[in-house]
Amino acid sequence: MIDITSVYLLCGLYLAYVAWQSFRDKNHSKRLGTTAFWALLALAFLAGDRLPPMLMGVLALVIAALAGSGAIGLGQYHAPEADTRTATALRLGNRLFIPALLIPAVTLLGVFGLKKVHWGSWTLLSAEQTTIICLAIACVAGFIAALKITGERLPNAIHASRGILDSIGWAVLLPLLLAMLGGLFNKAGIGDLVADILTTALPLQHAWVAVLAYGLGMVLFTMVMGNAFAAFPVMTLGIGLPVLVQQHGADPAPLAAIGMLTGYCGTLLTPMAANFNIVPVALLELKDQNAVIRMQMMTALPLIACNLVLLYMLALP
Repeated sequence: MIDITSVYLLCGLYLAYVAWQSFRDKNHSKRLGTTAFWALLALAFLAGDRLPPMLMGVLALVIAALAGSGAIGLGQYHAPEADTRTATALRLGNRLFIPALLIPAVTLLGVFGLKKVHWGSWTLLSAEQTTIICLAIACVAGFIAALKITGERLPNAIHASRGILDSIGWAVLLPLLLAMLGGLFNKAGIGDLVADILTTALPLQHAWVAVLAYGLGMVLFTMVMGNAFAAFPVMTLGIGLPVLVQQHGADPAPLAAIGMLTGYCGTLLTPMAANFNIVPVALLELKDQNAVIRMQMMTALPLIACNLVLLYMLALP
């Protein structure tokens, strides 16, 4: 059976190899700091569930210290010359998109097909975290397809991916950390605090005011946290369930779906969503740090307005 532990093991082994390659890179600008960062992250994936919680906390603080002190840098990645890359891209053409398209296709196939594969009490995929497991399988399939299409050797591919990881740096952890932040906020009772503040400040007895508070709150919290998954439990437990569902009789299914989509609009508007808005700027070497956000505003703002209307029309009775 393939479970989420198998995915963690795969990620940990890959990061351990990246750390080893960073250590061997004598021309790396910040060899030791980069090695330590990826090695500690690999340790978290490989043995995080077996380490004492206190030790894991110290590990997280050390990783944060390495990131915050600028200890991560760029090295040598054996990348081909620009002319060679251009010639290869022209030769392969649209076939270069096949590995990327395989990832969502194989993920869907796995979710709707592989999870049903069983033999007696034995099942191929774990019933928990099935989508993430299928996504990991899809990424491996896309990676193998990329090697086959380009004819590249495995070490060269890993060297290239190491270069991308070093370019992204600490921001590669931001989605994971921000998603966890929502759970921490929930444990700390932030949802109840938000509900108390908004109930006192706004006339939430009017359904349209409650819809605005929930929808715009999802956008603002997502912009602050950089992740709609972090904002969702706060706003849903604070406004969605107690006010819209219990007081105004809203349908939870469209409320949650459209509410999450509204939060995604906030992702388009914030530099905190580094993997979407800052990483592309770094990889494309754009001069304007907010170039991606400026372009996305033209999509995000009309979509927010449409979602608010849909919340009012579809969620409320």
